[in-house]
Amino acid sequence: MSVLVGRPAPDFTAAAVLGSGEIVDSFTLSEAIKGKKAVLFFYPLDFTFVCPSELIAFDKRYEEFTKRGVEVIGVSIDSQFSHNAWRNTPVKEGGIGAVKYTLVADTKHEICQAYDVEHPDAGVAFRGSFLIDAEGQVRHQVVNDLPLGRNIDEMLRMVDALDFHETHGEVCPAGWTEGKAGMDASPEGVAKYLSEKSDDL
Repeated sequence: MSVLVGRPAPDFTAAAVLGSGEIVDSFTLSEAIKGKKAVLFFYPLDFTFVCPSELIAFDKRYEEFTKRGVEVIGVSIDSQFSHNAWRNTPVKEGGIGAVKYTLVADTKHEICQAYDVEHPDAGVAFRGSFLIDAEGQVRHQVVNDLPLGRNIDEMLRMVDALDFHETHGEVCPAGWTEGKAGMDASPEGVAKYLSEKSDDL
């Protein structure tokens, strides 16, 4: 499996359902996220089991992402029409409701292959998540197997960590969260941090 961290996020154009509910034939990643951070996440299939819990969790935290200037985009191999039907199915009936972010239709499997998250046997995407910075570079990725639901709050933490690093120039030690101290990336910075914080690790 490829590691895309430190590389440009593979661009694509595909049909999608926007957060407004509009169905479009040509959604282009680079245009949609130009100059902004983005979280691009893959999931196996609409109308399945773990997937709705993840998509609803992303939707419940959508405002947390947007206030950080982050676009959220979901991708699966389903068609835009399947995405639309799932959005129009109430949560209590196994749907996801009108989620506020874009769902991309990867019907040719080209996007999950470009991000190297296609399951070798099942032909669907693993639960891959990618944090893309404002320059279009992948800065974080995590890939879960099909039965393992992801932690959306961890992605928010990574967004905050990237913002902290870009703002202050310091690096984020283990378990860093917003409001905690960073570390100067130098031998002196490491020594200072560990002398003060090692008991908290």
